[in-house]
Amino acid sequence: MASLRTFLLHAFLWLGLATTAFSLSPKFYDRVCPQALPAIRRIVQAAVHREPRMGASLLRLHFHDCFVNGCDGSLLLDSTPAFETEKNARGNLNSVRGFEVVDQIKAEVDRVCGRPIVSCADILAVAARDSVVALGGPTWRVRLGRRDSTSASRALADSVLPSASMDLPALIDNFKKQGLNQRDLVALSGGHTLGVSRCLIFRNRIYNATNIDPAFAKERRATCPRTGGNANLAPFDPTPAKFDTAYFKNLMKQRGLLTSDQALFNGGSTDKLVKTYSSNPDAFWHDFAKSMIKMGNIKPSTGKQGHIRVNCRKAN
Repeated sequence: MASLRTFLLHAFLWLGLATTAFSLSPKFYDRVCPQALPAIRRIVQAAVHREPRMGASLLRLHFHDCFVNGCDGSLLLDSTPAFETEKNARGNLNSVRGFEVVDQIKAEVDRVCGRPIVSCADILAVAARDSVVALGGPTWRVRLGRRDSTSASRALADSVLPSASMDLPALIDNFKKQGLNQRDLVALSGGHTLGVSRCLIFRNRIYNATNIDPAFAKERRATCPRTGGNANLAPFDPTPAKFDTAYFKNLMKQRGLLTSDQALFNGGSTDKLVKTYSSNPDAFWHDFAKSMIKMGNIKPSTGKQGHIRVNCRKAN
C-alpha cells in the first residue's frame, strides 16, 4: 500500500512538472532571446505608424489563427499539395492581410536571436498586443511558448470562424466551442473599435436590416451600392485608428456595421455588457486584455508538438 502511495505521489509530481514545463509563460524567451519581444514591438510600431489599419489587420490574424485548431500559426501557411491554405476560407479570402509584416518580423527576430527560436504563432500573439498598444489600447503580458503547426485546414476554417451574419445565439455557441464565454464574446468583438470592413460583408445589413439607424444606413449606402463596389471599405466606428469605446457607443445607436456587431445590442443577454463598456473604458480595457490572454491559450502546441518554422508561410 505504501509503495502504491509512493508511486502515485511520484506520478502526480511528474505530471505537475510536465504541465509546468509545457505551459505558456510570459518569460518563455527571457533567457534564450531577450531581444525578441523588443524587435517585434519595433516593427509593429513602424508598420502601424505607416498604415494605422495594419494594427487591426495584425490583431485579426491572431484571432483567426486561434479559432482554427488553436493558436498554432496555421493561418500563415500557403497551400501545398497536401492541404489548401486557410487564407482561402470564407472568413479570410480577400480579407486577412498583414502577412508581409509578419515575414518582416520573423526575419528580424531570427536575426537578433541568431537562429529560429520564436514561433510564428507567438509572433502573431505578440504582434496583436503591440498593435493594440500602438493604437492607444491596453497592454497585457502575452503568454509564450507556442509551437507552429505543420499543416492547415481550409475546411475547418470554413466551419469554425464566426460569420458576420450570425445572430447572438449563434455567436454565443461559436465562442463557447472555443472555451470562451459571453463576456469574452463582447470584449473580443470590441476589437472592431479598430479597422474597416468591405461592402460585400455589410451590404445585406445596410439594405435589409430593421435594427439599423436610417441615417447610418443611408450614409453607408453612399459608398456601398446594391451591386458592385464589393471591395469598398467602411470603418466599424468613427475612430477606426483609435482603440476606444466608440464601437460600443455605436451599437447603442443601432449603428453596428455588421449583423454580428449589432447582435450584441439587440435586446439580448449581452446588452448590459455593451452599456458597461460604452461608458467605462477601464472595464473594457481590463476585460479585453483578459479575454485576449484566454483566447491566446486555445489549444496551443507546446513541448515537442509541431516545430519552429524557418519561414512562416511554409512548414520546415
